[in-house]
Amino acid sequence: MSSESPIQAIRLRHPWRNVFAVVLIAGAALFVVDAAGRPAYDWPAVAQYVFDRRITQAAVNTLQLTVYSMIIAIVLGVILAIMRLSPNPVVKSVAWFYLWVFRGTPVYVQLVFWGLLSIIYQSIDIGIPFMEPFYSFQTNAALNTFTLAIIGLALNEAAYMAEIVRAGLLSVDRGQEEAATALGMGWFQTMRRVIVPQSMRIIIPPTGNEVISMLKTTSLVTAVPYSFDLYTRSRDISAETFNPIPMLIVASLWYLFFTSILMVGQHFLERRFARGVGDRRPDKKGSAPTGTGAVPQVTGTHPTVVAPTPTTNPPSGPGREGPG
Repeated sequence: MSSESPIQAIRLRHPWRNVFAVVLIAGAALFVVDAAGRPAYDWPAVAQYVFDRRITQAAVNTLQLTVYSMIIAIVLGVILAIMRLSPNPVVKSVAWFYLWVFRGTPVYVQLVFWGLLSIIYQSIDIGIPFMEPFYSFQTNAALNTFTLAIIGLALNEAAYMAEIVRAGLLSVDRGQEEAATALGMGWFQTMRRVIVPQSMRIIIPPTGNEVISMLKTTSLVTAVPYSFDLYTRSRDISAETFNPIPMLIVASLWYLFFTSILMVGQHFLERRFARGVGDRRPDKKGSAPTGTGAVPQVTGTHPTVVAPTPTTNPPSGPGREGPG
């Protein structure tokens, strides 16, 4: 029998890492203490307006802009991604041109154009071209600034969502689709049961980032102009009080509150769609070591590493008997 000989391992020390951590904590504490006593921040005004009715209503409007715009952007992005993957060159070219235009121009410029839509098109006509329209109505009456802001944000975001969805679909191995076809699945059934569930692992993280980015991009809808979002409303209040810094802090607190909720939701969605990935999951605990590698053990006050006991398998053959 071979005796196990524990090898004592000495834990590495990182003194400079501890010093750097102490410096960071001290710097953060000094900043908080300084900000608490600095009169420019005007914390009583922050407490007064953080739950003001105008601010809370603007926060709800900002959340609505984000949700409605992202729903439209995701649906349109999926359609554009499928068009980009289409073998039809015309369909693929149309999708590429859309992405080229909306990704190549700033979103603020696009929102300004949407705000001037009633000047470019005074009326919206529905009917057969070059004939008397069936329905005709004024653009100002049909589309208010809130609707125009949603359209502008959604069309811009759809260009980015199309590339995210396309990358997710292309990440699935081609053999998965071929195997589903061999089992008799149609295209829609293959996408719903095979391709999309596997691609969601790639699509969810950047989509969550885009939702958070959309929440902050709503501060640009003043270009439409829509003036009832969170940032514009806080700016209008600061113009009345001649005290802009507290109102900026109020708007930032609401943005941080919404983004924190979105980050938590993104985390749980990533965990759900990462099931079955195994060791590639960043939050999955390592399982017990297997194989013939060294097995770490803790004995006494220091960790030790126990070398594996060599095992030899006797050759089997017709002339050798097993243990009796």
